[in-house]
Amino acid sequence: MPQRILVTGGAGFIGSNFVRRTLEDAYPGLEGAEVFVLDAMTYSGNLQNLAPVADSPRYSFVEGDIRDSELLDRLLPGVDAVVHFAAESHVDRSVKDSGIFVETNVLGTQRLLDAALRNNLERFVHVSTDEVYGSIAEGSWDEQRPLEPNSPYSASKAGSDLLARSYFRTHGMNLSITRCSNNYGPYHFPEKVIPLFVTNLIDDKHVPLYGEGNNIRDWLHVDDHTRGIAMVLESGRAGEIYNIGGGTELTNKELTQMLLDATGKDWSYVDRVQDRLGHDLRYSVDISKIQSELGYAPLVPFEQGLADVVQWYRDNRQWWEPLKERAAL
Repeated sequence: MPQRILVTGGAGFIGSNFVRRTLEDAYPGLEGAEVFVLDAMTYSGNLQNLAPVADSPRYSFVEGDIRDSELLDRLLPGVDAVVHFAAESHVDRSVKDSGIFVETNVLGTQRLLDAALRNNLERFVHVSTDEVYGSIAEGSWDEQRPLEPNSPYSASKAGSDLLARSYFRTHGMNLSITRCSNNYGPYHFPEKVIPLFVTNLIDDKHVPLYGEGNNIRDWLHVDDHTRGIAMVLESGRAGEIYNIGGGTELTNKELTQMLLDATGKDWSYVDRVQDRLGHDLRYSVDISKIQSELGYAPLVPFEQGLADVVQWYRDNRQWWEPLKERAAL
């Protein structure tokens, strides 16, 4: 029998990718699933992200907040699974004002977990980030690594992870947690580094590079990420955490060079700016657990994925230009 899945934050970058792919029947075991999207439509939520599947009879959308317990109790009866993407996620914004990060990421997750418990939900996947681990100089984090978040954003996500884990331990909820590395792909809100740099460079504008650009990130195509989430939803063990990574570690300087090359620009377009407060030097996740248990492996080569993304932004100015204007990016 097809599943009925509630996707929180489903109008955002990663959530909408999961929704589109699910409704395209791209994930084994989720064919024919009905998808209900719940999104508060804050600045990064965008119904255009869901336009390709908006006419699907298996899709429905509700604008609302995960902190609204009454709304959750209306939506959850009859739902088989929740995939919880909804979060405030931009580190720079959390440095300036952490309040909404705690409200959404911690309190919102608690209210969603309580509603899932009240309504006897069968399955819950909590989507998190590798940033909860902190920074690592060498090697890679496995899922047993202690949490040492360094930004208000990552601290709020770590809090939500611990809450989610507690509902498995205390209530026996059939819940798994995923932690991903840095995502890239189409429909990425243009405040993040790749879409910001690409769209600026396309328009002959300068781009800001923090410090010396030596911070290292592992890059993961959003298609690989959401495919991993679908695997965890279908076959992940209750109470377990699964790292999802892309296997391409680059310094920000190396990434900038690739984006300059892709857009035909040079280093005269790069402005060095003061480094971010508490800027983690390196992230690196060990994905051997999800590989061995669920058969996951990243499939999108970074060079090809990046070239495709650059072309997507060239072809979809009508999507990103209004967003940049509204956000004054």
